[in-house]
Amino acid sequence: MWRGRYEIGSDGRPVTVWDPSWWRNGGDFEIAGKRFRVRAAGWGTKYRMSDEAGKEVALVERAGRKHWSMRAGRDTYEFRRASFFGSRQELLVGGKAAGSVRRTSAWSGGVEADLPGMPLPLQVFVVGVQLALWQRQQSAAG
Repeated sequence: MWRGRYEIGSDGRPVTVWDPSWWRNGGDFEIAGKRFRVRAAGWGTKYRMSDEAGKEVALVERAGRKHWSMRAGRDTYEFRRASFFGSRQELLVGGKAAGSVRRTSAWSGGVEADLPGMPLPLQVFVVGVQLALWQRQQSAAG
């Protein structure tokens, strides 16, 4: 369940497959013919998304903390964990919840994301980071 590939869709259509990395915390995916790589840095609280040329596209900082952020070019997206025990992560706009990422089932590994106004590759990045964090938590608990 935690090491498997995830089919990711948008508006009921498949858009990519999240392929988790076996050797490093992260994964890879492709959208519209463009390949992206996601890797953890340091203690697993920073995740970088790079394009096929190795150029950084986005950076998540403080992953796994109550408040965390993603920077992509000039844009910064703020997130917070909705509750201490839950898996729901909220996208904040002006300090208020405007979207979210959550596990729909711990058993099936299903995930649901609603991240309005965010480009699709960045949405997949956010979901991929959450999958990597949940995978790491599951491994530590087992």
